[in-house]
Amino acid sequence: MPKFVGQTDGFNARVLLNTVLNVTILSICLSIIGSWVGEGKISLKPIQNLFYIWPRNFAIAFWIELLIAQPIARFAMKKLHQSQRAKANA
Repeated sequence: MPKFVGQTDGFNARVLLNTVLNVTILSICLSIIGSWVGEGKISLKPIQNLFYIWPRNFAIAFWIELLIAQPIARFAMKKLHQSQRAKANA
């Protein structure tokens, strides 16, 4: 992350870049591993077909992360910090 993020970049830019990088790595790994699990054997076929199967997996994972997972995680962290702040102030 430090190679891509500057000192003046905002929180939203950092979160979006973090999401893109995480989804990219996970979608590549899971495209290969998921194929191995689905086929029940380890072969080179998923690696050879990676550029055909990966874009769809990336797009699905990216939009799920952006529209569902991140908002839920941010809401949960906001509530957790609010309760911790309330306990510290009490």
